[in-house]
Amino acid sequence: MVGVLSGTIPASNQTAARMLRSIFGPIYRQLSVSDGNPDLLKAQFGVFSSQVPLMYSIVLINAWALAMNFVTVAPAWLAIHVPIGFTLICGVRLLSWWRARHTAPTPEAARKALRQTNLFAFVLSVMLTGWALALFPYGNAYLQGNIAFFIGITGLGVIICLQQLPSAAFIAAIAINAGFVTWFSLTGVAAFAGMAVNLALVSIALLMVVTVQFRYFAGAVSARRKLETVSQENLRLANLDSLTGLPNRRQFFAHLDEMFAANGERRLAVGILDLDGFKPVNDLYGHKVGDSLLVEVGKRLAALTEDNTHIARLGGDEFALTVADCPGNEDLLALGERICAALRDPFVLAEANVQISGSIGFAVYPEMADSAHDLYERADYALYQGKRSNRGHAALFANSHVVEIEKDKRIEHALVQADLEQEIEVHFQPIVDIRTGRTIAFEALARWTSPVLGNVPPGQFIPVAERTGLIGPMTRVLLRKALASASRWPDDVGLSFNLSTHDISTSEGAVAIVANILGSGVDPRRLDFEITETAMMYDFAQAKIAIDMLKALGCGIALDDFGTGYSSLSQLHALPLTKIKIDRSFVTDLNKNPASFKIVKSLLALSSDMGLSCVIEGVETEEEMAVLRTLGGELVQGYFYSRPMPEIDVAGFLRQPVEAQAAG
Repeated sequence: MVGVLSGTIPASNQTAARMLRSIFGPIYRQLSVSDGNPDLLKAQFGVFSSQVPLMYSIVLINAWALAMNFVTVAPAWLAIHVPIGFTLICGVRLLSWWRARHTAPTPEAARKALRQTNLFAFVLSVMLTGWALALFPYGNAYLQGNIAFFIGITGLGVIICLQQLPSAAFIAAIAINAGFVTWFSLTGVAAFAGMAVNLALVSIALLMVVTVQFRYFAGAVSARRKLETVSQENLRLANLDSLTGLPNRRQFFAHLDEMFAANGERRLAVGILDLDGFKPVNDLYGHKVGDSLLVEVGKRLAALTEDNTHIARLGGDEFALTVADCPGNEDLLALGERICAALRDPFVLAEANVQISGSIGFAVYPEMADSAHDLYERADYALYQGKRSNRGHAALFANSHVVEIEKDKRIEHALVQADLEQEIEVHFQPIVDIRTGRTIAFEALARWTSPVLGNVPPGQFIPVAERTGLIGPMTRVLLRKALASASRWPDDVGLSFNLSTHDISTSEGAVAIVANILGSGVDPRRLDFEITETAMMYDFAQAKIAIDMLKALGCGIALDDFGTGYSSLSQLHALPLTKIKIDRSFVTDLNKNPASFKIVKSLLALSSDMGLSCVIEGVETEEEMAVLRTLGGELVQGYFYSRPMPEIDVAGFLRQPVEAQAAG
């Protein structure tokens, strides 16, 4: 009494409750629909909905077959009207399942439908068994045997159809066997009692099979779910860059295609970003530091993106972004400049502090492209042009680039068809020691006269040749012709020759250059090979091997366009350089531009401190020359002395007095 009033349950009652749960708990679980596995519920719903027509067909066909046997001996309401009622009820249920056959229900909806099936299985089993037994008094021994056969075969058929819903199968089996076994055991007919026992045993065996089969079915559903989870994870990983965590190249292009398809006439921009100075960092500090740098770059880029911006890593040090509902061109370029400015800030890594920059090219749909492929290609072209003219900043693809692309295509086509031996020639520009006025060397410069295009400036055909891989054969032809000319010059006049990225980035290219030198008869000590910082950045290790090979022959190595790159100082100590060449951009209006004056002064001092010769390019006026003399410049190249000349004019130039050369 105290326990009741205090709200507690006596210990004896608790024990009894536990006993009841232990006895009836498994039975309850067996006869109910489990709600612990949503995937299993949906799978049960899907399989059962496909078996419903078969189950109801078995029930109705067998019911009408039994009814026809009793139509002449049993009352009409029992032999005809009740089967009609069964038919209507089953028809409504069948129609309901038929409508839901192609639906993908929620777990809650599936559980509700399956619970209703449990209830209907009990009601239908009781009604069918009760109806069949109600016919028993109206039949003779044969018809009574038919009743036993109907109940047995129909019950077994229903159990089989309900094997993926074992709770309903158990309910139907219990309801059918309870009435059947009880009725036929009490008839006093041994054959009927035996049939009852047989049906009970077969039902038990079949339910055991259903239990095992359902266990396998549930396991298969669980395995499929795990496989789907793994597949989804693999798909996610397949679309992510494993280093930076950004979307990768595959995902970027898939996203671009989706955006392009759904964009309509709204502006859509693609930006291609390339890091400037990443290669030297990778070579100097190792790949681990390079990877750390890329991770930090990815973080900075992700921090700059907005809801309408999607950024990805395409590979190496190249990234890309799409900008949906693209703003005006000025705002787009402002975004690009913010990105470039963010990349110029030093990166503080665990191993070192490094500084790089980035260049980005944009293209906008629908103004400058009509397909996703063209949009990407034109953004890439804008990047290429931007790195040539304004490295470290943002560039936008414009109508002028369309003209340049068409021009490049014509040049490329003509280059592919060109007879290089006949069409390519070498012009030479002198390098003069202003202390003595003596010409110490000539730089070899390519000239191309195409039978289709006429005279094509080197600033147009050299980049096309490099981009298309035609520069290698062109270099070999030019070097062979330049060496042949140099062999006819005085022994104290050298030859300076430019090498491209492709010439020194492969062992085959380096070997071909060495073979040309050895076959020319020209003393290698008369040769200087000019390389650019960009060429070194492409593959520093291979480039250094090629340069060391040329240096071992006795050739000089000059770093061209010094001061225009981002890692020149870091390269100087790592390369066997003999000269640096100060870019003409620092020399133009040297006498008027204080900044240029300071830069040239510093570079001359640097070269002197490192024991390197220094050639100053692009000198055109007497005023520029006067300043260079004041700064201590020694080696000069430019229009002040001569424009590039064909080989036939070299001998005459060398015979002229210094004053006449300068006047020319």
